[in-house]
Amino acid sequence: MEKFEGSMVAIVTPFKKGKLDEKAFVNLVNWQIEQGTDAIIPCGTTGESATLDYEEHYRVIEVAVKAAKGRVPIIAGTGANSTDETIMMTKKALSLKADGALLVCPYYNKPTQNGIYLHYKAAADAVKGFPLILYNVPGRTALNILPSTVARLAEIKNIVGLKEATGDMKQASEIIRLCGSGFTVLSGDDFTSLPLYALGGRGAISVTANIAPRLQAEMWEAWKAGDHERAARLHYELEPLNKAMFLETNPIPVKTALARMGKIKEEFRLPLCAMSEDNRKKLEKTLAASRLI
Repeated sequence: MEKFEGSMVAIVTPFKKGKLDEKAFVNLVNWQIEQGTDAIIPCGTTGESATLDYEEHYRVIEVAVKAAKGRVPIIAGTGANSTDETIMMTKKALSLKADGALLVCPYYNKPTQNGIYLHYKAAADAVKGFPLILYNVPGRTALNILPSTVARLAEIKNIVGLKEATGDMKQASEIIRLCGSGFTVLSGDDFTSLPLYALGGRGAISVTANIAPRLQAEMWEAWKAGDHERAARLHYELEPLNKAMFLETNPIPVKTALARMGKIKEEFRLPLCAMSEDNRKKLEKTLAASRLI
């Protein structure tokens, strides 16, 4: 079973006149790979999956797979609050030759911990042999996947990892302790990537990597090589960018930044909208200080 690790990007979905901008998206995928990104995750929170219809969702995955050409894994976001819908989209990602899927914890309907377990087990059983990564982000789902539940799920062969976006290092530590080295825990919170590496994390699924992929990749490589001092320097170099990416709801700042860098059009889907002028000025200042514009 393939294991994923390293610096990964939760890639944006660029739009142009209301539609997927395929040319810009392919360029982003190629740029990410050239900059050292280890895996690309389309159709996650940062990819505005909540406002993509099914055909758009599948097209984004398909374009990502074709653009990557096997150079790095494509891990498709296919989670939903309905188990049947999650299975349907995950099967489609498999048929589109994605390398794995990222499944967000069911949101809004707030299942019990056993319900969460049964949800993920059903999805894993439906696509045996296809690697799945759990995604825990209580700030979006209003629900926390507890370490004991993660440990139960880690026993399922094709559930290979977890994107942990709570920012809670005590919880992350407990998950790693319970699940052992055979289960991959990835940072889902740019502020805590390096601390998670120190606990035994095996990489990050990053928002900031959309605009600073090389720095993110170098931080992971430095840590992996045992150069912890350099990893720490890169962590502190990235911190202003990490902060700026959450001046407003993700992915508003990161798409605004990419547009300012000339890589995509500044276009969102309602209910997401353009940044306030005050926050835009703060973002511009940070981008300039980091020599990205």
